[in-house]
Amino acid sequence: MKLNNLNDLFIHELQDIFNAEKQITKALPKMMKASSSDKLKAAFEDHLQVTQKQIERLEKVFNMLGMKAKGTKCLAMEGIINECESVLSEKAEAAVMDAALIACAQRVEHYEIAAYGTVCTFAKQLGLTDVLNELHTTLEEEKKTDKLLTTIAKKNINVKAE
Repeated sequence: MKLNNLNDLFIHELQDIFNAEKQITKALPKMMKASSSDKLKAAFEDHLQVTQKQIERLEKVFNMLGMKAKGTKCLAMEGIINECESVLSEKAEAAVMDAALIACAQRVEHYEIAAYGTVCTFAKQLGLTDVLNELHTTLEEEKKTDKLLTTIAKKNINVKAE
């Protein structure tokens, strides 16, 4: 895809995020399985459901733009997930593994916060108010997940891992 203007870049970024979300839905079940913390497992399970809704929301956004939802390989998310899978293969005490899983999940969330923040800015610039509202909802969900992971880490996981 040739990037001639902001709209082209906006579409490219949406396709990247769409693929990233799909990759996340495949990684979260592995992270749930590796976690020993019920709170962390529940957070991952809840976020899997939220991610599936975010994929549906992106499909709606593509539809609003008169396009078919499709992804462009998100190499950044692939790299983050590869790092997470590398951590999963380590031998670690249960609480230490949970702390590592939170670190991995927060890398994912921070990438998503950056990506959704960017497309929200582009949508606003392009005057796509309805699209912006949909994307902003997802951005806020990602921020909420990041805060939840921080709380879980601070209140019990990191203390146990120490």
